[in-house]
Amino acid sequence: MTVTKLFVFTAIMAVALTGCGSKFVFGLSETSASFSQNKGSFSNKIDILWVIDNSQSMASVQANLVANFNSFISTFQGKHYDYQMAVTTTDAYLADPSLSGYLVANASKARFRDGTDATAHTGVFVILPNTPNLDSVFLTNLTQGAGSSSDERAFSSFRTALNSPSNSGFVRPNSFLAVIILSDEDDFSGNSRCEGCGNDHDYFANTLDSVDTYVTYLDGLTRSTGSARRYSVSSITTLDSNCAAQRNINIPQSQRYIDLANATGGVLGNICDASYASALDQIQSRIIELSTQFFLNDAPQEDTLSIVVNGVTVANSAINGWTYNASANSIIFHGGSIPAQDAIITVKYKPVKVRS
Repeated sequence: MTVTKLFVFTAIMAVALTGCGSKFVFGLSETSASFSQNKGSFSNKIDILWVIDNSQSMASVQANLVANFNSFISTFQGKHYDYQMAVTTTDAYLADPSLSGYLVANASKARFRDGTDATAHTGVFVILPNTPNLDSVFLTNLTQGAGSSSDERAFSSFRTALNSPSNSGFVRPNSFLAVIILSDEDDFSGNSRCEGCGNDHDYFANTLDSVDTYVTYLDGLTRSTGSARRYSVSSITTLDSNCAAQRNINIPQSQRYIDLANATGGVLGNICDASYASALDQIQSRIIELSTQFFLNDAPQEDTLSIVVNGVTVANSAINGWTYNASANSIIFHGGSIPAQDAIITVKYKPVKVRS
């Protein structure tokens, strides 16, 4: 005789204050099934690294980002997520000891930025939800000027910054890592070519690292892969030839940024937009959707899925509700239905295959 079981589990998101921030703790209860403590739950720890192009002509672009910062941060604050933010630049790669022509004098470029000598220093290298004067600190940290290297290497720069002992502990266990790149010129990372040694904007140069190199790196750093990746890379960059002409750039679009965003579920925004509000809103929405995926223990019969948040049934909707991600066997929340940090989430379903 075949026995059909109804799987029911509840994830309770609670806050345990720990030193410099909040930490999410999940309890899991079940009936008619056995679940491990960390399965079927998600974490709202989000680590955000901004990679800012600080080459010539970038001052107005940085100002645009700063002016529209609230479009990005409002939801994180409103839902009380455990986030942290840091800033690096597209010349941080100069601090990588494996770079051809490496200079010890550049070692400090690996450290997250807290402003510049030309503007001010905040002394805050990692911004937390309880950072005093958060908006003004972010403005100072992000405003990196436009007088540095025109050899943009955003990919090897975020790798250098994340690998640096100066920034140790930024990527937390079980957190979601969001890398956001602001640059009008594409990435040309490759440590076999030294700074200023030519071929700095040549897609066909043998010195270029593949985009997959950085997918593999981020997979390893976050201990995740494929559909269950715990990171994304988004970019506000040059997306078409009209924008390239406006920015006086010979390459019609930033193809490597586009490829890495597509490979990691990131969002692309146009650097020529008059306002970055829409792009930043889309980026924060995607980060929150991906970071709050609720991974199930067993594949469900999709028509039996029922989701309740804080006692209210949530609709199956990609706009303001939830959807099932079959490739990751997870529930993804959208829009106004994305749970806050203290939400109680109950998922009910019949499994495709009942375990004995």
